[in-house]
Amino acid sequence: MQFEEIERLDREYLAETYARFPVALVGGSNATLLGADGTQYIDFGAGIATNVFGVGDEGWKRAVIDQLNKIQHVSNYYYAEPQVRLARLLCEKTGAKRVFFSNSGGEANECALKAARKYSFEKYGEGRSRIVSLKGSFHGRTLFTLTATGQEEFHRYFGPFVPGVSYAEATLSSVKAACGRDACAVIIEPVQGEGGVRALDAAFVQALAAFCKERDILLVCDEVQSGNGRTGTLYAYEQYGISPDIVTTAKGLAGGLPIGACLFFEKTEHTLKAGDHGSTFGGNPVSCAAGCYVMERLDRDFLLEVKGKAAYLRAKLGGMEGVEEVTGLGMMIGLSTRFPPKQVAAECLRRGLLVLTAHDKVRLLPPLTVSKTEMDEGLTILSEVLKK
Repeated sequence: MQFEEIERLDREYLAETYARFPVALVGGSNATLLGADGTQYIDFGAGIATNVFGVGDEGWKRAVIDQLNKIQHVSNYYYAEPQVRLARLLCEKTGAKRVFFSNSGGEANECALKAARKYSFEKYGEGRSRIVSLKGSFHGRTLFTLTATGQEEFHRYFGPFVPGVSYAEATLSSVKAACGRDACAVIIEPVQGEGGVRALDAAFVQALAAFCKERDILLVCDEVQSGNGRTGTLYAYEQYGISPDIVTTAKGLAGGLPIGACLFFEKTEHTLKAGDHGSTFGGNPVSCAAGCYVMERLDRDFLLEVKGKAAYLRAKLGGMEGVEEVTGLGMMIGLSTRFPPKQVAAECLRRGLLVLTAHDKVRLLPPLTVSKTEMDEGLTILSEVLKK
């Protein structure tokens, strides 16, 4: 199907929810993608941090196809081997005790917030249910996670919202004021993605963790975008030296298939019981088989390579004409430039480079397997765009 036909059918039949770039992607290899018209693109977006091993990875394909040849779906009324294997891998690698699988990051965060309220209700009774999130955060598009998103632009049209949610600046005094006496949880993104690719200050995060522990307020780390090797460690919270009570993740966990996970640590491991929560497709065997491959591959040596690639990209970008600031962590990169980010993204696309935006930043999220040749080619295009 030609691009023009794909575009026409999209306009005619799909909900008008996306401002798409004018390209239909149909294939590729690693971080080099192919458009429907035959144009090649260097991919610095990875499907928004999802295709962690790029496109066409042979090991990932084998894991998926092997499971498809067995069974594609198992109801959660029954046991499924890929689901328990992935849960074990996640727990062994993080120290978590239990995992709930969903379909997306928003659903993983929904699970975390519900669990936080149940934990507090069972321990303290009614009246201690407040969720505190940070301004600039993004936690999902369900009504509860949209409420917890600390950006007013996402709140238009959809009220009334879930009560009992407050927002704070990324300072301990502001969080304390927002918590009051009725808070049950504080949810943070160690690196705010949609909010502008901003890594939280380490001293603040450590002080927040101590405050939450002192008050028995659950600390929830949203690692939907920053997790699964993206920042050079399995999860970004590891670089802050803290121990969250709940961690959520999605995006790169299954390397391109839908999945979300809510990881419960010691304090919260027994909070959810039969009937408290559920998901028809959560823990789908094919997605979990892909997730097992991802988790097994994200070992110490692989993560060291990610750190090396991140250092290389950041050094090149930091010295690039037109780049005013480089933010984020690892291979989750934000760029402040002298030009509007959407204008930069459009011109990069025209020249064969896929980049993303986040508020006032150009956002780069290459596949973790991106080659040096692909990095250099993408950096050359970006440099040419910013010079103009």
